[in-house]
Amino acid sequence: MNIYVVYDSEGEHTKLLAESIAEGARRVEGAEVLIDHVSTADIYKLSDMDAILWGCPGHFGTISAGLKSWIDRLGHLWAKGKLINKIGAVFCTTATVHGGIEATMLNLITPMLHQGMILVGLPGSIPENALYGSYYGVGITCPPDSPEIISENGLELGRALGERVANVTNSFINGRQG
Repeated sequence: MNIYVVYDSEGEHTKLLAESIAEGARRVEGAEVLIDHVSTADIYKLSDMDAILWGCPGHFGTISAGLKSWIDRLGHLWAKGKLINKIGAVFCTTATVHGGIEATMLNLITPMLHQGMILVGLPGSIPENALYGSYYGVGITCPPDSPEIISENGLELGRALGERVANVTNSFINGRQG
């Protein structure tokens, strides 16, 4: 199964979260995971993917300009229905606790719904998310004054999302084939 993680990151925060998501997805047997910064991500690879995750830093409660510009180039895939029934998930980072994490994730989800993708979030039954409560995907607060770029709990949430997406994708693919 092919999984593509696409991210925008101006520093290391979202990049590290994207890498933890890819790490989690690779835990699932049969997962082939590609990861690219939005500046090098190839929109033509998307139709060959079984799952697509995209994420960015939240900018005032919405998608970063770099990722938004990349998403805006997906119109031809929409017109041909190339992403219908692909598994999708989202992630983001913000500098402050109430820095627009949920708003950013909802804005990241909207284009996936327009494409006909099947969304996977992170339920509270996953131990790492039980008290965190970011059900739309993974949204991590990375305070600029923190000694760590991203918390270990944040990285574990990323791994949990990647693993969940890979498992759901695997189940979906096997259901289609059988």
